[in-house]
Amino acid sequence: MKRVRCPKCDNYITFDETQYEAGQSLVFQCPECGKQFGIRIGTSKLRQTQREENEHPEQPEDEGVGQIIVIENVFHYKQVLPLHMGDNTIGRYQKGNPVTTPIETVDPSVDLLHCVINVSRDKHGRLRYILRDANSNTGTFVDNTEIPPRERRIIADGTLFTIGATSIILRTDDSE
Repeated sequence: MKRVRCPKCDNYITFDETQYEAGQSLVFQCPECGKQFGIRIGTSKLRQTQREENEHPEQPEDEGVGQIIVIENVFHYKQVLPLHMGDNTIGRYQKGNPVTTPIETVDPSVDLLHCVINVSRDKHGRLRYILRDANSNTGTFVDNTEIPPRERRIIADGTLFTIGATSIILRTDDSE
């Protein structure tokens, strides 16, 4: 089952996506406000737009350094966002916002620039992930403990951290 959000009142409408083929257009009428709107089954144009807006030619594409999984809640769907070497700035998606790992959400407690995950290699060549808060209004939490300003926390595969009302899990390249 998939959910779509009414563009007028933000009410969710649930439908069975297995009944339709990729590329097919659907029209919905919101039961709350009566607004009619259409969607196309398939890949998100917004995701492609984000990639184009946030391309940094000076940063090479890094494969296999991990990803973050944004857990579905009332503000957004589950999202899997790749990480790259160096600083991965995480925040709420907004056109023109220069974060490198934008989250599609309407969660008002996620700042435009909320936190940063730095991916680097230690002296043994293993990947190391360091999380820090980016002076956000609601804080960044690891295991229900807030990361104080100017403090960094080393995180590993499976670490659950929270920004605003959004929970995120780190998955490293060596996780199965």
